[in-house]
Amino acid sequence: MVTKKKTEKEKSVLKIKATTGAWWKSTVKEEPETVDAVEEVKKKSERAASNKKKVNRGAGKKATGRRSKGSSATDEKKKKPTASRKKSSSPQKKEEKQKPSRSRSPRKTELQAPVEQQAESQDQPVQEVKTQKEKNVSSEKGSRRREKKAEPVRKLLINAEEPEECRIALLEDGRLESIHVSSVTRTRTKNNIYKAKIVAIEPSLQAAFVDYGTDKNGFLPFSEIHPEYYKQDLDDNIREKVEAHQWKKLSISDVVEKGQEILAQVVKEEVGKKGANMTTYLSLPGRCVVLMPGSDSSGISRKISGEEKRTRLRDVMKSTKIPEGIGWIVRTASLDITKTALSRDVKYLLRLWEEIKKKGQSLEGVGLVYEDHHNVLMFLREHFDPSIVEILVDDPVALDQVKGFIELLPSKQKNVKVRLHRGSRPIFNQFSVEDQIESIYQPQVNLPSGGSIVINPTEALVAIDVNSGSTSKGKNFEASIFQANIEAANELARQLRLRDLGGLIVVDFIDMRSRKNILAVEREVKAAMKRDRAKVDFSRISKFGLMQISRQKLGAPIEAGNYRRCEHCKGRGTVRSVETLALFYLRRIQTAASRKQVVRIECHFPLDVASYLLNNKRQELYSMETKYDVEITIVAETSMKPADNELIFHRKEKEAKK
Repeated sequence: MVTKKKTEKEKSVLKIKATTGAWWKSTVKEEPETVDAVEEVKKKSERAASNKKKVNRGAGKKATGRRSKGSSATDEKKKKPTASRKKSSSPQKKEEKQKPSRSRSPRKTELQAPVEQQAESQDQPVQEVKTQKEKNVSSEKGSRRREKKAEPVRKLLINAEEPEECRIALLEDGRLESIHVSSVTRTRTKNNIYKAKIVAIEPSLQAAFVDYGTDKNGFLPFSEIHPEYYKQDLDDNIREKVEAHQWKKLSISDVVEKGQEILAQVVKEEVGKKGANMTTYLSLPGRCVVLMPGSDSSGISRKISGEEKRTRLRDVMKSTKIPEGIGWIVRTASLDITKTALSRDVKYLLRLWEEIKKKGQSLEGVGLVYEDHHNVLMFLREHFDPSIVEILVDDPVALDQVKGFIELLPSKQKNVKVRLHRGSRPIFNQFSVEDQIESIYQPQVNLPSGGSIVINPTEALVAIDVNSGSTSKGKNFEASIFQANIEAANELARQLRLRDLGGLIVVDFIDMRSRKNILAVEREVKAAMKRDRAKVDFSRISKFGLMQISRQKLGAPIEAGNYRRCEHCKGRGTVRSVETLALFYLRRIQTAASRKQVVRIECHFPLDVASYLLNNKRQELYSMETKYDVEITIVAETSMKPADNELIFHRKEKEAKK
């Protein structure tokens, strides 16, 4: 009976085959049938493991251990020794049960050989393979660092051929980053100093309105009135508050009076119906220093870092003979300048201040005392950066001005190339700047990913809407929206600089669900705004996707000097339809006809309105004539604008024109 079972087991035994070499090789051997053969295999695997440790300790254990562990487990399950060898194999099984760790250790080291053999077959040790990968990674990191360090090429283009207009464009890698336009039609008044007269005092606003020789009066807050303009016959109580600097307890009507003459400087130009903002705390900007007459404060620009540099500049200014009562601020441009050049700039500003005082005293009435020239030299004084590598000018006179300015710079900042543009094409067309300038006047700006932003300036604020466009067609909607918002953050910062838009700005971003993406967009806006010369403050993105930005107004928007108010819509952007106007005039005709004194009504309308009334409302007009016994005449005027009209009412006694 036992023999029969053994025979059945022998018949059911499968010939187990195991790989004795590397797993990718095709050499397959049968499972060893004796205990000696098993021990011999164990010894070979142990030798292979010890040799592998010498080459590379622990290399590839995770990669090959999984495969070896699975194969050894299946082999162990399939191993069923025949009855003839059952007795000889039973002692071995007992040893495996008593010492499981010994039975596992060969399995771990059994298939560690393939990694070694793989390295040997490639004639390259595992250690060298890893080193090559590390080299590739390090080279990629190095290339990334080089890309980060690469700075954009900045060029300055000056178009001064036409005497009526001068345009200056700053390019970064061919992309327009700043534009300055000065023309005859666009008069700039910022930083100009006027002899003005106080014409009105508003205690409720704590401000005064001053006449400085223009159509609109300037706005002068109480905080911008220098104490030297206070009345001489102040009450003792008020004088004590002034000496104690208790400005909040004072009223503007207590310290100044109507009709008083002052020297005032324009801080912010007039925009629309709002007049210019004025101040009596004057400042005279130079290339290196800003002088502040009537002030005792002094300081160094915050952009100049390093205590040694700041101390050196402070010592140079102390050695310069500056009269008392005149403050100063050292500008960033004086970082590498010499003591001689710095003192030369200070002396020039002191002479300028003396001339301003003399002219202000001799001038009768209100008028301009000092004009800050808005030309090439002014732009270079305010915007020149040592990172500019080349300046191209298309006018010889402007070229001489630029060269003279460069000669005054420190030696470290004279590396910029200055040359005359001699090409057959205009300078702005040569560098594809004209199209970029025209896009400034368009409300919509396209983004690289397919989205767009729409900019709409109004009287109260500037509204910017971010549209997804074709970005919403992607598979990952959230990622596409995030990309569009990131691009919009960079573009809106650039457009605010180019268009010189200030005041309150509201940006409507595309709604995002991820809080991480919202924070990333906020950081992108902050980083993009760092390049702006104006003071900028912004809020976080609200739950409605809105961000509020407050930007300092450095001047009037670029559209103000190049565009005029529409004569048809009066600046609204839309006009009433022909049907609406026709019905409006029809009701006016009926109202006038109902008066008993009117016998004839003569109507002069634009061509389209007159045609609509005669073709569509002829029956209504005939009914009015019959009912009120009046004569109605409609005349079509081709020269009239859509909103223009003229109604002439003829009465019985006399004619009257309204």
